[in-house]
Amino acid sequence: MSGRPGSGPRAGEPADLAGWLARLEAAHPVAIELGLERVSAVGERLGVLEPTARVITVAGTNGKGSVARLLEALLRRAAGLTTALYTSPHLHRFNERLRLSGAEAPDAPLAAAIARVERARAQAGVSLTYFEHTTLAAFDYFQRSGADAWILEVGLGGRLDAVNAVAPDVAVVTCVGRDHTDFLGDDLADIAREKAGVFRRGRPAVIGQPDAPAALREAAAGVGAGLVEPGTGFSAGEADDGSWWWQGSGLRWSGLPAPRLPGAAARWNTATALAAFAQLPEAQRAASASVAAALAEARVPGRLERIADGALEWLFDVAHNADGAAELAAVLAGLPGAGRCLAVFAVAARKDAGAVVAAVQPQIDAWYLPELAEVDMRSAAEVAETVAAAGGCTALSGADAAATLAAVRREARPGDRIVVFGSFRTVAAVQAQQGWE
Repeated sequence: MSGRPGSGPRAGEPADLAGWLARLEAAHPVAIELGLERVSAVGERLGVLEPTARVITVAGTNGKGSVARLLEALLRRAAGLTTALYTSPHLHRFNERLRLSGAEAPDAPLAAAIARVERARAQAGVSLTYFEHTTLAAFDYFQRSGADAWILEVGLGGRLDAVNAVAPDVAVVTCVGRDHTDFLGDDLADIAREKAGVFRRGRPAVIGQPDAPAALREAAAGVGAGLVEPGTGFSAGEADDGSWWWQGSGLRWSGLPAPRLPGAAARWNTATALAAFAQLPEAQRAASASVAAALAEARVPGRLERIADGALEWLFDVAHNADGAAELAAVLAGLPGAGRCLAVFAVAARKDAGAVVAAVQPQIDAWYLPELAEVDMRSAAEVAETVAAAGGCTALSGADAAATLAAVRREARPGDRIVVFGSFRTVAAVQAQQGWE
Protein backbone atom coordinates (compact mmCIF):
# COMPACT_ATOMS: atom_id res chain seq x y z
CA MET A 1 0.00 0.00 0.00
CA SER A 2 1.34 3.42 -0.91
CA GLY A 3 1.59 6.27 1.57
CA ARG A 4 -1.58 8.03 2.58
CA PRO A 5 -2.31 11.32 0.80
CA GLY A 6 -1.76 14.46 2.86
CA SER A 7 -4.67 16.25 4.47
CA GLY A 8 -3.59 19.87 3.95
CA PRO A 9 -5.43 22.22 1.56
CA ARG A 10 -4.58 22.04 -2.14
CA ALA A 11 -4.92 24.61 -4.88
CA GLY A 12 -7.99 24.11 -7.05
CA GLU A 13 -9.93 22.13 -4.46
CA PRO A 14 -13.38 23.28 -3.33
CA ALA A 15 -13.42 25.47 -0.25
CA ASP A 16 -16.27 23.76 1.60
CA LEU A 17 -18.50 20.70 1.78
CA ALA A 18 -21.12 22.12 -0.59
CA GLY A 19 -18.44 22.74 -3.18
CA TRP A 20 -17.09 19.21 -2.87
CA LEU A 21 -20.54 17.65 -3.20
CA ALA A 22 -21.30 19.71 -6.30
CA ARG A 23 -17.99 18.59 -7.80
CA LEU A 24 -18.66 14.93 -7.05
CA GLU A 25 -22.10 15.11 -8.69
CA ALA A 26 -20.43 15.77 -12.04
CA ALA A 27 -17.23 13.76 -11.60
CA HIS A 28 -18.30 10.33 -12.94
CA PRO A 29 -19.93 9.65 -16.32
CA VAL A 30 -22.88 7.76 -14.75
CA ALA A 31 -24.63 8.13 -11.40
CA ILE A 32 -24.65 4.40 -10.56
CA GLU A 33 -21.97 1.91 -11.61
CA LEU A 34 -21.78 -1.17 -9.45
CA GLY A 35 -18.45 -2.87 -8.77
CA LEU A 36 -15.75 -3.00 -6.11
CA GLU A 37 -12.60 -2.60 -8.20
CA ARG A 38 -12.46 1.20 -8.10
CA VAL A 39 -13.45 1.45 -4.43
CA SER A 40 -10.91 -1.20 -3.45
CA ALA A 41 -8.10 0.51 -5.36
CA VAL A 42 -8.71 3.83 -3.63
CA GLY A 43 -9.59 2.31 -0.26
CA GLU A 44 -6.32 0.39 -0.15
CA ARG A 45 -4.39 3.60 -0.70
CA LEU A 46 -6.30 5.25 2.11
CA GLY A 47 -5.84 2.24 4.40
CA VAL A 48 -9.52 2.13 5.40
CA LEU A 49 -10.68 -1.30 4.24
CA GLU A 50 -9.62 -3.27 7.34
CA PRO A 51 -10.96 -1.32 10.31
CA THR A 52 -10.23 -2.45 13.85
CA ALA A 53 -13.81 -1.51 14.79
CA ARG A 54 -16.62 -4.03 14.79
CA VAL A 55 -18.60 -3.75 11.55
CA ILE A 56 -22.28 -4.53 10.99
CA THR A 57 -23.47 -4.24 7.38
CA VAL A 58 -27.21 -3.94 6.68
CA ALA A 59 -28.65 -4.82 3.27
CA GLY A 60 -32.23 -5.42 2.11
CA THR A 61 -34.97 -4.02 -0.09
CA ASN A 62 -36.78 -2.19 2.73
CA GLY A 63 -36.08 -1.60 6.41
CA LYS A 64 -32.32 -1.02 6.14
CA GLY A 65 -32.40 2.48 7.57
CA SER A 66 -34.66 1.45 10.44
CA VAL A 67 -32.51 -1.53 11.41
CA ALA A 68 -29.35 0.59 11.17
CA ARG A 69 -30.78 3.31 13.44
CA LEU A 70 -31.98 0.71 15.95
CA LEU A 71 -28.53 -0.88 15.98
CA GLU A 72 -26.94 2.51 16.59
CA ALA A 73 -29.11 2.97 19.67
CA LEU A 74 -28.52 -0.57 20.93
CA LEU A 75 -24.75 -0.38 20.56
CA ARG A 76 -24.59 3.00 22.28
CA ARG A 77 -27.13 2.61 25.05
CA ALA A 78 -27.13 -1.15 25.76
CA ALA A 79 -23.48 -1.97 25.01
CA GLY A 80 -21.77 1.33 25.83
CA LEU A 81 -19.86 1.46 22.52
CA THR A 82 -18.98 4.53 20.50
CA THR A 83 -20.72 4.21 17.15
CA ALA A 84 -20.25 5.33 13.56
CA LEU A 85 -23.39 5.11 11.41
CA TYR A 86 -23.48 5.40 7.61
CA THR A 87 -26.85 5.55 5.85
CA SER A 88 -28.20 6.83 2.54
CA PRO A 89 -29.82 8.73 1.04
CA HIS A 90 -30.37 11.74 3.25
CA LEU A 91 -33.54 13.77 3.71
CA HIS A 92 -32.33 17.34 4.19
CA ARG A 93 -28.54 17.47 4.65
CA PHE A 94 -25.72 15.29 3.40
CA ASN A 95 -24.36 15.30 6.97
CA GLU A 96 -27.27 13.05 8.01
CA ARG A 97 -25.50 10.17 6.25
CA LEU A 98 -22.58 10.09 8.70
CA ARG A 99 -23.19 10.03 12.45
CA LEU A 100 -20.75 9.61 15.31
CA SER A 101 -22.24 8.60 18.66
CA GLY A 102 -25.65 9.74 17.47
CA ALA A 103 -24.60 13.18 16.16
CA GLU A 104 -24.39 14.28 12.53
CA ALA A 105 -20.89 14.89 11.23
CA PRO A 106 -19.92 18.60 10.85
CA ASP A 107 -19.07 20.11 7.46
CA ALA A 108 -15.34 20.68 7.92
CA PRO A 109 -14.20 17.13 8.76
CA LEU A 110 -16.48 15.73 6.03
CA ALA A 111 -14.94 18.06 3.45
CA ALA A 112 -11.47 17.04 4.64
CA ALA A 113 -12.35 13.34 4.31
CA ILE A 114 -13.70 13.86 0.79
CA ALA A 115 -10.50 15.72 -0.11
CA ARG A 116 -8.34 12.85 1.16
CA VAL A 117 -10.34 10.41 -0.95
CA GLU A 118 -9.92 12.66 -3.99
CA ARG A 119 -6.13 12.69 -3.60
CA ALA A 120 -6.05 8.90 -3.24
CA ARG A 121 -8.35 8.56 -6.24
CA ALA A 122 -6.02 10.69 -8.34
CA GLN A 123 -3.06 8.55 -7.28
CA ALA A 124 -4.95 5.37 -8.18
CA GLY A 125 -5.91 6.78 -11.58
CA VAL A 126 -9.58 5.75 -11.41
CA SER A 127 -12.94 7.52 -11.45
CA LEU A 128 -15.46 7.16 -8.62
CA THR A 129 -19.20 7.64 -8.52
CA TYR A 130 -20.66 10.10 -6.01
CA PHE A 131 -21.73 7.20 -3.78
CA GLU A 132 -18.37 5.43 -4.02
CA HIS A 133 -16.47 8.61 -3.19
CA THR A 134 -18.66 9.53 -0.24
CA THR A 135 -18.66 5.96 1.08
CA LEU A 136 -14.87 5.98 1.15
CA ALA A 137 -15.01 9.38 2.84
CA ALA A 138 -17.24 7.82 5.50
CA PHE A 139 -14.72 5.00 6.04
CA ASP A 140 -11.91 7.54 6.36
CA TYR A 141 -13.86 9.75 8.75
CA PHE A 142 -14.96 6.80 10.88
CA GLN A 143 -11.48 5.33 11.11
CA ARG A 144 -10.00 8.63 12.24
CA SER A 145 -12.75 8.94 14.85
CA GLY A 146 -11.68 5.74 16.62
CA ALA A 147 -15.30 4.58 16.96
CA ASP A 148 -15.78 1.11 18.46
CA ALA A 149 -18.42 -0.04 15.97
CA TRP A 150 -19.40 0.84 12.41
CA ILE A 151 -22.96 0.32 11.16
CA LEU A 152 -23.02 0.47 7.36
CA GLU A 153 -26.19 0.60 5.29
CA VAL A 154 -25.87 -0.80 1.77
CA GLY A 155 -26.94 1.60 -0.94
CA LEU A 156 -28.04 -0.81 -3.68
CA GLY A 157 -27.94 -4.61 -3.79
CA GLY A 158 -25.06 -5.87 -1.71
CA ARG A 159 -22.44 -7.90 -3.53
CA LEU A 160 -21.17 -5.03 -5.68
CA ASP A 161 -22.12 -2.10 -3.45
CA ALA A 162 -19.28 0.15 -2.30
CA VAL A 163 -20.09 -0.59 1.36
CA ASN A 164 -19.20 -4.24 0.75
CA ALA A 165 -15.53 -3.35 0.24
CA VAL A 166 -15.28 -3.66 4.04
CA ALA A 167 -15.90 -7.18 5.39
CA PRO A 168 -18.53 -7.12 8.16
CA ASP A 169 -18.37 -8.98 11.44
CA VAL A 170 -22.17 -9.34 11.23
CA ALA A 171 -24.17 -9.07 8.01
CA VAL A 172 -27.90 -8.43 7.85
CA VAL A 173 -30.41 -8.79 5.03
CA THR A 174 -33.69 -7.31 6.21
CA CYS A 175 -35.91 -8.56 3.38
CA VAL A 176 -35.91 -9.22 -0.35
CA GLY A 177 -38.32 -7.57 -2.79
CA ARG A 178 -38.41 -6.13 -6.29
CA ASP A 179 -36.69 -2.76 -6.48
CA HIS A 180 -33.83 -1.39 -8.59
CA THR A 181 -34.74 -4.08 -11.11
CA ASP A 182 -32.73 -2.26 -13.81
CA PHE A 183 -29.61 -3.19 -11.81
CA LEU A 184 -30.60 -6.30 -9.87
CA GLY A 185 -33.08 -7.97 -12.23
CA ASP A 186 -36.70 -8.94 -11.65
CA ASP A 187 -36.21 -12.46 -10.29
CA LEU A 188 -36.41 -12.66 -6.48
CA ALA A 189 -33.86 -15.47 -6.32
CA ASP A 190 -31.34 -13.42 -8.29
CA ILE A 191 -32.02 -10.36 -6.14
CA ALA A 192 -31.57 -12.46 -3.00
CA ARG A 193 -28.19 -13.71 -4.19
CA GLU A 194 -27.04 -10.15 -4.87
CA LYS A 195 -28.03 -9.04 -1.38
CA ALA A 196 -26.43 -12.14 0.15
CA GLY A 197 -23.12 -10.91 -1.24
CA VAL A 198 -22.58 -9.15 2.12
CA PHE A 199 -22.39 -12.51 3.94
CA ARG A 200 -18.95 -13.74 4.97
CA ARG A 201 -17.57 -17.17 5.80
CA GLY A 202 -17.63 -18.01 9.50
CA ARG A 203 -19.52 -14.86 10.45
CA PRO A 204 -23.18 -14.39 11.41
CA ALA A 205 -25.66 -13.80 8.58
CA VAL A 206 -28.91 -12.41 9.97
CA ILE A 207 -32.07 -12.66 7.86
CA GLY A 208 -35.01 -10.56 8.98
CA GLN A 209 -37.74 -11.83 6.67
CA PRO A 210 -39.75 -14.82 7.91
CA ASP A 211 -40.64 -15.90 4.36
CA ALA A 212 -37.31 -15.02 2.75
CA PRO A 213 -36.52 -16.58 -0.64
CA ALA A 214 -34.77 -19.93 -0.31
CA ALA A 215 -31.93 -18.51 -2.40
CA LEU A 216 -30.99 -16.22 0.49
CA ARG A 217 -30.55 -19.10 2.93
CA GLU A 218 -28.79 -21.16 0.27
CA ALA A 219 -26.33 -18.33 -0.33
CA ALA A 220 -25.55 -18.11 3.38
CA ALA A 221 -24.93 -21.85 3.52
CA GLY A 222 -22.87 -21.73 0.34
CA VAL A 223 -20.45 -19.14 1.68
CA GLY A 224 -20.25 -20.82 5.08
CA ALA A 225 -21.88 -18.01 7.05
CA GLY A 226 -23.63 -18.67 10.36
CA LEU A 227 -27.33 -18.34 9.52
CA VAL A 228 -29.58 -16.53 12.04
CA GLU A 229 -33.21 -16.33 10.92
CA PRO A 230 -36.71 -15.99 12.37
CA GLY A 231 -38.08 -19.07 14.06
CA THR A 232 -34.93 -21.15 14.37
CA GLY A 233 -32.56 -18.29 15.28
CA PHE A 234 -34.74 -15.79 17.10
CA SER A 235 -38.32 -15.00 18.03
CA ALA A 236 -40.26 -12.13 19.57
CA GLY A 237 -43.75 -11.36 20.78
CA GLU A 238 -46.05 -9.43 23.05
CA ALA A 239 -46.34 -10.30 26.74
CA ASP A 240 -49.59 -10.31 28.71
CA ASP A 241 -48.84 -6.88 30.15
CA GLY A 242 -48.46 -5.31 26.70
CA SER A 243 -44.66 -5.20 26.82
CA TRP A 244 -42.51 -7.02 24.31
CA TRP A 245 -39.95 -9.85 24.58
CA TRP A 246 -37.17 -11.13 22.32
CA GLN A 247 -35.08 -14.28 22.55
CA GLY A 248 -32.34 -15.93 20.53
CA SER A 249 -28.62 -16.76 20.53
CA GLY A 250 -28.91 -17.86 24.17
CA LEU A 251 -30.32 -14.48 25.25
CA ARG A 252 -33.72 -13.26 26.35
CA TRP A 253 -34.77 -9.65 26.83
CA SER A 254 -38.18 -8.84 28.29
CA GLY A 255 -40.14 -5.78 29.35
CA LEU A 256 -39.28 -4.12 26.04
CA PRO A 257 -41.39 -1.28 24.64
CA ALA A 258 -43.49 -2.09 21.60
CA PRO A 259 -41.90 -0.70 18.41
CA ARG A 260 -42.62 3.01 18.27
CA LEU A 261 -43.71 2.75 14.63
CA PRO A 262 -46.94 0.99 13.66
CA GLY A 263 -47.15 -2.01 11.35
CA ALA A 264 -45.72 -5.50 10.98
CA ALA A 265 -42.56 -4.27 9.24
CA ALA A 266 -41.58 -2.21 12.28
CA ARG A 267 -41.92 -5.28 14.50
CA TRP A 268 -39.73 -7.37 12.20
CA ASN A 269 -37.17 -4.58 11.86
CA THR A 270 -36.88 -4.34 15.65
CA ALA A 271 -36.54 -8.11 16.04
CA THR A 272 -33.92 -8.16 13.28
CA ALA A 273 -31.86 -5.39 14.88
CA LEU A 274 -31.92 -7.27 18.18
CA ALA A 275 -30.82 -10.46 16.39
CA ALA A 276 -27.84 -8.66 14.85
CA PHE A 277 -26.96 -7.02 18.17
CA ALA A 278 -27.13 -10.41 19.91
CA GLN A 279 -24.26 -11.68 17.73
CA LEU A 280 -21.78 -9.31 19.38
CA PRO A 281 -20.00 -10.28 22.60
CA GLU A 282 -21.09 -7.01 24.25
CA ALA A 283 -24.71 -8.14 23.99
CA GLN A 284 -24.08 -10.92 26.49
CA ARG A 285 -23.96 -8.42 29.35
CA ALA A 286 -26.77 -6.16 28.10
CA ALA A 287 -29.65 -6.06 30.58
CA SER A 288 -33.27 -5.93 29.51
CA ALA A 289 -33.62 -2.44 30.98
CA SER A 290 -30.79 -1.02 28.87
CA VAL A 291 -32.09 -2.74 25.74
CA ALA A 292 -35.54 -1.30 26.43
CA ALA A 293 -34.07 2.19 26.89
CA ALA A 294 -32.22 1.91 23.58
CA LEU A 295 -35.32 0.85 21.66
CA ALA A 296 -37.31 3.67 23.23
CA GLU A 297 -34.84 6.35 22.10
CA ALA A 298 -34.27 5.19 18.51
CA ARG A 299 -35.86 7.42 15.88
CA VAL A 300 -35.99 6.93 12.12
CA PRO A 301 -36.86 10.18 10.29
CA GLY A 302 -39.18 9.84 7.33
CA ARG A 303 -40.36 6.32 8.18
CA LEU A 304 -44.03 6.36 9.20
CA GLU A 305 -43.26 9.63 10.95
CA ARG A 306 -46.43 11.20 12.38
CA ILE A 307 -46.73 14.91 13.15
CA ALA A 308 -49.78 16.53 14.74
CA ASP A 309 -50.56 19.92 13.19
CA GLY A 310 -53.57 21.42 14.91
CA ALA A 311 -56.62 19.43 13.86
CA LEU A 312 -54.66 17.67 11.08
CA GLU A 313 -52.25 14.76 11.17
CA TRP A 314 -49.33 14.43 8.78
CA LEU A 315 -47.74 11.05 8.11
CA PHE A 316 -44.41 10.98 6.26
CA ASP A 317 -43.07 7.78 4.75
CA VAL A 318 -40.31 7.28 2.18
CA ALA A 319 -42.07 4.18 0.74
CA HIS A 320 -41.10 4.06 -2.94
CA ASN A 321 -41.58 0.45 -4.06
CA ALA A 322 -44.43 -2.05 -4.09
CA ASP A 323 -43.54 -3.76 -0.81
CA GLY A 324 -43.05 -0.48 1.03
CA ALA A 325 -46.33 0.85 -0.36
CA ALA A 326 -48.18 -2.31 0.71
CA GLU A 327 -46.87 -1.88 4.26
CA LEU A 328 -47.89 1.79 4.24
CA ALA A 329 -51.39 0.83 3.06
CA ALA A 330 -51.69 -1.75 5.85
CA VAL A 331 -50.62 0.83 8.43
CA LEU A 332 -53.11 3.38 7.11
CA ALA A 333 -55.89 0.78 7.22
CA GLY A 334 -55.12 0.09 10.88
CA LEU A 335 -54.81 3.69 12.11
CA PRO A 336 -57.85 5.25 13.74
CA GLY A 337 -59.20 8.38 12.12
CA ALA A 338 -62.57 9.93 11.41
CA GLY A 339 -61.48 12.13 8.52
CA ARG A 340 -60.26 11.66 4.99
CA CYS A 341 -56.79 10.55 3.87
CA LEU A 342 -55.15 12.96 1.42
CA ALA A 343 -51.98 11.91 -0.40
CA VAL A 344 -49.09 14.11 -1.46
CA PHE A 345 -47.14 11.88 -3.82
CA ALA A 346 -44.16 12.10 -6.18
CA VAL A 347 -41.95 9.25 -7.33
CA ALA A 348 -38.68 8.69 -9.16
CA ALA A 349 -38.87 7.89 -12.87
CA ARG A 350 -37.13 4.53 -12.45
CA LYS A 351 -39.65 3.28 -9.88
CA ASP A 352 -42.78 1.25 -10.65
CA ALA A 353 -45.28 4.03 -9.98
CA GLY A 354 -48.21 1.82 -10.97
CA ALA A 355 -47.44 -0.78 -8.31
CA VAL A 356 -46.94 1.87 -5.63
CA VAL A 357 -50.16 3.74 -6.44
CA ALA A 358 -52.23 0.56 -6.75
CA ALA A 359 -51.10 -0.63 -3.31
CA VAL A 360 -52.10 2.57 -1.51
CA GLN A 361 -55.07 3.76 -3.60
CA PRO A 362 -57.75 1.96 -1.50
CA GLN A 363 -56.74 4.10 1.49
CA ILE A 364 -56.61 7.47 -0.33
CA ASP A 365 -59.53 9.87 -0.83
CA ALA A 366 -57.68 12.41 -2.98
CA TRP A 367 -54.22 12.72 -4.55
CA TYR A 368 -52.08 15.86 -4.72
CA LEU A 369 -49.22 15.45 -7.18
CA PRO A 370 -46.48 18.11 -7.00
CA GLU A 371 -43.97 18.69 -9.77
CA LEU A 372 -40.57 18.38 -8.12
CA ALA A 373 -37.59 20.07 -9.76
CA GLU A 374 -35.25 17.05 -9.83
CA VAL A 375 -34.73 15.68 -13.35
CA ASP A 376 -34.98 12.02 -12.33
CA MET A 377 -38.49 12.37 -10.85
CA ARG A 378 -41.50 11.18 -12.83
CA SER A 379 -43.59 14.06 -14.17
CA ALA A 380 -46.80 14.93 -12.35
CA ALA A 381 -48.73 14.42 -15.60
CA GLU A 382 -47.48 10.84 -15.84
CA VAL A 383 -48.33 10.19 -12.21
CA ALA A 384 -51.83 11.61 -12.71
CA GLU A 385 -52.40 9.09 -15.51
CA THR A 386 -51.22 6.32 -13.19
CA VAL A 387 -53.57 7.46 -10.42
CA ALA A 388 -56.49 7.60 -12.87
CA ALA A 389 -55.72 4.09 -14.12
CA ALA A 390 -55.89 2.85 -10.51
CA GLY A 391 -59.27 4.52 -10.00
CA GLY A 392 -57.96 7.36 -7.88
CA CYS A 393 -59.11 10.96 -7.71
CA THR A 394 -56.47 13.63 -8.44
CA ALA A 395 -57.29 16.90 -6.70
CA LEU A 396 -54.25 18.83 -7.98
CA SER A 397 -51.41 17.97 -10.34
CA GLY A 398 -48.37 19.84 -11.62
CA ALA A 399 -47.99 22.66 -9.10
CA ASP A 400 -44.75 23.08 -7.19
CA ALA A 401 -44.38 21.85 -3.62
CA ALA A 402 -45.35 25.19 -2.06
CA ALA A 403 -48.53 25.61 -4.14
CA THR A 404 -49.46 21.96 -3.63
CA LEU A 405 -49.22 22.25 0.14
CA ALA A 406 -51.18 25.49 0.10
CA ALA A 407 -53.97 23.69 -1.76
CA VAL A 408 -53.89 20.75 0.65
CA ARG A 409 -54.18 23.10 3.63
CA ARG A 410 -57.08 24.99 2.04
CA GLU A 411 -59.03 21.85 1.32
CA ALA A 412 -58.20 19.76 4.39
CA ARG A 413 -60.82 19.53 7.11
CA PRO A 414 -60.34 18.90 10.85
CA GLY A 415 -59.60 15.23 11.44
CA ASP A 416 -58.08 14.65 8.00
CA ARG A 417 -54.80 12.79 7.63
CA ILE A 418 -52.24 13.92 5.02
CA VAL A 419 -49.83 11.18 3.96
CA VAL A 420 -46.67 12.24 2.13
CA PHE A 421 -44.77 9.44 0.38
CA GLY A 422 -43.14 8.09 -2.78
CA SER A 423 -39.53 9.18 -2.35
CA PHE A 424 -37.01 10.61 0.08
CA ARG A 425 -37.20 13.75 -2.06
CA THR A 426 -40.96 14.00 -1.71
CA VAL A 427 -40.77 13.79 2.07
CA ALA A 428 -37.84 16.22 2.18
CA ALA A 429 -39.54 18.79 -0.07
CA VAL A 430 -42.75 18.82 1.97
CA GLN A 431 -40.99 18.88 5.34
CA ALA A 432 -38.80 21.75 4.14
CA GLN A 433 -41.84 23.75 3.04
CA GLN A 434 -43.45 23.15 6.42
CA GLY A 435 -40.28 24.03 8.35
CA TRP A 436 -40.10 20.52 9.82
CA GLU A 437 -36.53 19.72 8.79
